[in-house]
Amino acid sequence: MANIIEAIHLLENKLQNLLSNYEFLKKENEILLQNNTALQQKLLEKQQELSDQQKEYDLLKVAKTIDGSSTNTKDTKLKINALIREIDKCIIQLQE
Repeated sequence: MANIIEAIHLLENKLQNLLSNYEFLKKENEILLQNNTALQQKLLEKQQELSDQQKEYDLLKVAKTIDGSSTNTKDTKLKINALIREIDKCIIQLQE
């Protein structure tokens, strides 16, 4: 009889340990999910910032070429031609 009672107490202790570990891991998982979400948001913000900086850099390159720098004249002419083609496409779409 004593062995059965000891086995039950041992089982209860193990069950309490399992429940305690479960609650701890559940809280830890929730914290990690929150951190993951925050990091994903930061990543999106940084990607947007990088995209904005790239656009600004491209505009500065164009402005520098127009300003008289002869190093990127070909690139600037190509960019201006591409912009003109885009504007022409927009005008055609507006006329339809």
